[in-house]
Amino acid sequence: MSSSVSFRITRTAEDLVQTITALSQRLVKLEQRQEALEFQLRKQQSEIIPAEHIEMLDGVDQRLKECQELLDSSDQAVDQAKEVPLSWSEEPDILAA
Repeated sequence: MSSSVSFRITRTAEDLVQTITALSQRLVKLEQRQEALEFQLRKQQSEIIPAEHIEMLDGVDQRLKECQELLDSSDQAVDQAKEVPLSWSEEPDILAA
């Protein structure tokens, strides 16, 4: 019976060693993953555009929109100019209107 108890103690100790080893390996993997995530976070934070640059880019975007509107309105003016007769004498009704 003493050898049976000794066997159980040995077996339990071996199981504990395996469990501790497995937990240690998991802990190492989790620590490595945490370090990788922290590195990635630091990298992303360093890539964040400062507020001043965002404001500047918003201003550029606004200027581009204004330029596009000017181009569109000038295109419309050109189209309208093409529709206007070359001589006022050709269409006297336009002057009366």
